[in-house]
Amino acid sequence: MAKEKSGPLAGVRVVHLASLGPGPYATMLLADMGCDVVIVDRTSPMQVSVRPAADPRRRGQSSIALDLKNVEARTVLLDLVGRADVLIEGMRPGVAERLGVGPTTCLGLNPRLIYARVTGWGQTGPLADRAGHDINYIALSGALDAMGPPDAPPPVPLNLLGDYAGGGVFVALGIVAALCERERTGKGQTLDVAIVDGVASLTAATLGMLAEGQWGPRGTNAFDGSAPWYRTYATRDGGFIAVGAIEPPFYDALVRGLGLDPHLCAREDPGRWPEIAEMFASSFRRHDRAHWEATFAETDACVSPVLSFGEAFAHPHHVARRTYMGRPGMAQPAPAPRFGSGGATADPAASPAPGAHTDRVMRDLGRTEAEIARMRALGAVA
Repeated sequence: MAKEKSGPLAGVRVVHLASLGPGPYATMLLADMGCDVVIVDRTSPMQVSVRPAADPRRRGQSSIALDLKNVEARTVLLDLVGRADVLIEGMRPGVAERLGVGPTTCLGLNPRLIYARVTGWGQTGPLADRAGHDINYIALSGALDAMGPPDAPPPVPLNLLGDYAGGGVFVALGIVAALCERERTGKGQTLDVAIVDGVASLTAATLGMLAEGQWGPRGTNAFDGSAPWYRTYATRDGGFIAVGAIEPPFYDALVRGLGLDPHLCAREDPGRWPEIAEMFASSFRRHDRAHWEATFAETDACVSPVLSFGEAFAHPHHVARRTYMGRPGMAQPAPAPRFGSGGATADPAASPAPGAHTDRVMRDLGRTEAEIARMRALGAVA
């Protein structure tokens, strides 16, 4: 393992069997908090959308490349597991068991281990063995149907809602909770982290409104883009403005800023939402985005420009808070949340290429140079 880092989770050792989506995001969060994370990459790297060495989700971590179909490589992995606090795997149910690194084996070797299993559908249920991606999980959770205008297919919210919010964040949260429980019991456990479960949890407030009769089909709800005070509008120059003027005082500030008659914009009747939205849209189309940004800059109308990533990196608020870090063209989010004690890593180390630390990790496990060379020759490590 690498030298321990600073942070609220310093000293916690994590092994991640390289996976896609939620697993890497969870390990980024954990590494940012100080965990010592070793990624077990494949000797034949997975096809991914971002080069591993440029992927912020790998930052501050180490990488060893193992062929887990090789018996000696699995021995190396089990040595890592024996020293670890957490193991994260994102394979389909049963695959880890077939490789000989399932929960029974690993917890038998290390009873204090937190074994986090991360999938889209979960370890049980009729879809457990089925392939899927972010869009499938949010579709089956009801969340996707609740988004967008009623006269168009639901929009795709990147892969933020499923993979990262419903998946990666819940992986990290579950691991931290399990570590806290281990402090009381002295025992590890297995976590079944399913993206569909996480997305269902994220819909809690919406389901509360549904139960109270306050949520209906798309086109009738305050937060699905239907209400004139909670949606986006186009500006004259092709830009966009985001409006979130939910509370009456903020709505009043919005109407004043647009120069409209408050009596014509009374919002109590949802039947007038389309009419009011068109009034707002017509007003926003009269000027460029910069005009509206300046108009509402000193108000609480909850009006913001819709920025590109490049514009977001340079926005004064983000610059002041150092929300993003890195150099132009290579920006990435800074660690979050922030701790008053300065516990989180300020500048995580660079993201490693697959196998970048194979030799070092092997030496830490007590392997000799001759053993490392032999395993390389066999293709067990890379």
